Amino acid sequence: MGRAHEVRKAAMEKTAAVKSKLYAKFGKEIYMAAKIGGPDPDSNLNLKRIIERAKQNQVPGDVIKRNIEKTKSGVGEDYTPVRYEGFGPGGCTLIVECLTDNVNRTFGEVRSCFTKTGSSLGVLNSVTYLYKYCSYVSFSGLTEDEALEALMENECEVENIESDEDIVMVTGAPGDLDHIIESLKSVGKELEFYSDSVIWLPSSTIDLDEDNLKKFNHFLAMTDEIDDVQEVYHNVNLPEEE
Repeated sequence: MGRAHEVRKAAMEKTAAVKSKLYAKFGKEIYMAAKIGGPDPDSNLNLKRIIERAKQNQVPGDVIKRNIEKTKSGVGEDYTPVRYEGFGPGGCTLIVECLTDNVNRTFGEVRSCFTKTGSSLGVLNSVTYLYKYCSYVSFSGLTEDEALEALMENECEVENIESDEDIVMVTGAPGDLDHIIESLKSVGKELEFYSDSVIWLPSSTIDLDEDNLKKFNHFLAMTDEIDDVQEVYHNVNLPEEE
């Protein structure tokens, strides 16, 4: 029950985020995907998938179009992917992934989040070894057995598949994300996706006491205010809300 709750809560938090932050996040992802793989979604599966996720999160069509058009005009920014990692309140682990046009600015802003919450910013790979970098797809609309059958019929190898309540969660190799999604869709049923991306998945999770949970939530709130932050991964069990 806990995992299903966290999956839904994460999806709700994403759609409830400040619109400008959400639009900026997807705008950067769309721009970079179009710049690297080309502006045509039909021939750029990564761009097509990001556009689908953007639409699911109610990102306006003009935001999507504008960021694709920037790659055609050649006047867009150059964003650099940067990852920061460290240890947060109560010994939890944190991975902060960013896209930035000014690494010095982003480093200062992220470091401030760590400092102001009593956390410690670590060196590269000080935390990621405790996580698995993988494709992660969570959805409802199929049973676990139906999902497994669809994956096998499409010769799609996955590392793990499990269900919690009506939510099925599939993990696989980072490069197999599109294959996993298309295999599931091939059944022809209406599916609701809560997560369909390549993520850092913690190998284990921890619970925080009330004081450390408050600091942890403050860390998330602070990073959410930073436009360059794309995702924050952690190993904290989020408490269920009444």
